[in-house]
Amino acid sequence: MKKLPTIDAQYWALILSATTLGETAGDLISMSLNLGYALGSIALVSLFIVALAVELNAQVKSAFLYWLVVVLASTSGTTISDFVTRSLKLGYGWGSLLMISILALIFIVWRLSAPSISINGQLTFKTRALYWSAILVSSTLGTAFGDFLANGTSLGFGGGTFLLAGCLLLVGLAAGLTPIPKSLCYWMAIVITHPIGATMGDYLTKPQGLHLGNVWSSLLLLCIFAFIAIISRFSASSVRMAG
Repeated sequence: MKKLPTIDAQYWALILSATTLGETAGDLISMSLNLGYALGSIALVSLFIVALAVELNAQVKSAFLYWLVVVLASTSGTTISDFVTRSLKLGYGWGSLLMISILALIFIVWRLSAPSISINGQLTFKTRALYWSAILVSSTLGTAFGDFLANGTSLGFGGGTFLLAGCLLLVGLAAGLTPIPKSLCYWMAIVITHPIGATMGDYLTKPQGLHLGNVWSSLLLLCIFAFIAIISRFSASSVRMAG
């Protein structure tokens, strides 16, 4: 779509559920289905590219396409992160720094090629491509940094989630109470929501958490995502009818 969905509480609820679903679904594909990190990444990135091509060339606004690409970006980011940090043995710290560097490069290119990195209003083909590149890298960074907090510190899955949730709350307050540009707050929130999804996903699936496993966790999160999407669509329809 050439314009993002309305950025409201329902949008962020969908983002959080999509990133958490991406974490569990990525582990389901790479671990439970035994594809491995490399083959899992290739398969998921291929699906992401196909869905992205359809989204970029769509002539009409489609919330379904937008959220499909978000979920595929999150799922791909999970397996890519595991491949970089584990298969390539960069570790969570260096893997996170690598993704931060790539994300910074994307924003530099975006800033040099467009008047601003605003996500308000109409987006050109180039800015949409850069937007989705940033989303994919943010997803990869989220898994690496989330794993770093959960496994590389004493916080664990629960502590990491609460710490990141606190950071997300501060960003929300900054967006509403300070003159910080809304676009900057948006990207700060996007970057924070991905490691929240990673730590929440691990808490659902791992023995140190609820130990639901990848299959049941993914099914549960898919139902939650679908429920929020239906409520969001119903609310939007009600607003249009009231208007």
